[in-house]
Amino acid sequence: MDWCRYRFRSVWRLDAPPAAVYAVLERAEEYPRWWPQVREVVPRDEHTGTARFRSLLPYDLFVTAEARRRDPAAGVLEVAMRGDLEGWARWTLTALPGGAGTRALYEQEVEVRSPLMRTLAVPGRPLFRANHALMMRGGRRGLAAHLRASPPPV
Repeated sequence: MDWCRYRFRSVWRLDAPPAAVYAVLERAEEYPRWWPQVREVVPRDEHTGTARFRSLLPYDLFVTAEARRRDPAAGVLEVAMRGDLEGWARWTLTALPGGAGTRALYEQEVEVRSPLMRTLAVPGRPLFRANHALMMRGGRRGLAAHLRASPPPV
């Protein structure tokens, strides 16, 4: 097992149609407004930006993300990442039965490149996974509240 590699998968149920969720998720520069653990996103051009993340652990992660796939019809947003984390992340949005909202699947495969996290790879792994889970919980709550506050036009 490579202790510096991670695979994450989260499923969020959101009370908004997939198009509305996609419209929010495709604007990564606005994530810090509703996702507390995404501290900063700075666009570099129309396909690339830098981001700073920090969850419960007192440590910031910095990545450069580059759009690999933006497909509103399929409900897919995917980025390649480099920096403290190297790999990819993808959102896949599908409508829930009966128009009951959206199933948002988040998948991520990364290798930790941060020297400190690599040094702490074995003893820190459970903490790093728990830290990520807290970040995702904060994101789900923040996005749900943001969607409630800004409902899509009828």
